[in-house]
Amino acid sequence: MRRYLTRKLVTYVLAFFVGVTVDWLIPRLVPGDPVAVYVDKFSTLAPGSWTALYKTFAKAFGLNVPLWQQYWQYWDNIFHGNLGVSIYAYPATVRSVILAAVPYTLALLVPAILLSYFLGNRIGAAAARRKLLDNTVLPVGYLFQASPYPWLALAAAFYLGAVTRWFPISGGYSESMVPNWSWSFVVSLAYHWFLPFLTVFLVSFGGWAIGMRNLVIYELETDYARYLRSLGATQHLVRRYAYRNAVLPQLSGLAISLGTVIGGNIVTEEVFQYPGLGHLIYLAVTDQDFFLLQGIFLFIILGVLIANFIIDIVYVMVDPRTRLSMQGAQA
Repeated sequence: MRRYLTRKLVTYVLAFFVGVTVDWLIPRLVPGDPVAVYVDKFSTLAPGSWTALYKTFAKAFGLNVPLWQQYWQYWDNIFHGNLGVSIYAYPATVRSVILAAVPYTLALLVPAILLSYFLGNRIGAAAARRKLLDNTVLPVGYLFQASPYPWLALAAAFYLGAVTRWFPISGGYSESMVPNWSWSFVVSLAYHWFLPFLTVFLVSFGGWAIGMRNLVIYELETDYARYLRSLGATQHLVRRYAYRNAVLPQLSGLAISLGTVIGGNIVTEEVFQYPGLGHLIYLAVTDQDFFLLQGIFLFIILGVLIANFIIDIVYVMVDPRTRLSMQGAQA
């Protein structure tokens, strides 16, 4: 177990190094000058002031030094917990801007993904055994899975928001309220949260249900399932083994989904103007905010690596084949 985890940790450390390097490099390959874009916002500047202000902000953002110095400074800042200053929300730090948006994204995507995973797997497995349920779940699952996020989000916003006026169609809470821990503010949060949650849940549910249904059908036709039936095992026992084997690939998908949660859902959050990390990515790209993009992508890298490492540990616990392979490697 120790050797297995050590090997995994080395792999993840290398992946983290490569991911952070790419994270630093990609924004600098994008055409444009973020400092010039920011200085151009001050349209009332005197003609001679533009250059002086440009040099001041380039120095403040650390973009006035060679690229190799920017790269080493980036690593130094990461280890000191300093992600830089946001160009979009200047003079706020990247860390403060991200931390303000993280709760909205986590509250939206974590429940939607976990609930859709649990219900989708259960219903998909049941659909593989019951024809009546399969004739209803499969078409509905394909419909939800094939529905583009923008279309489903806009349809929900139009019918449940604009037409019926049951739910608001934009924002994370009422504009007339100041964030606090009062009951009325929590109700407003839930009221604005429901439509984005519903769209993410429905699309994710369709994918999990269809995937589990197909996996269970495959497992029920494998040699071990036929062997169990030939020994007189009950259908319930065969299906239980089939479900346990079918859920393993789904765990990998869950790790990826949970790992990318921290990056938000750009389309859904942008449609509903939901103040999460997905909406923040859009704003950072619009304003060419290098540091904000780097900070968000760093969160995504860490989220994916941590989620996959946890799933690796879970695999050892739930999959005996992994434990046997570890024993064989030691032998």
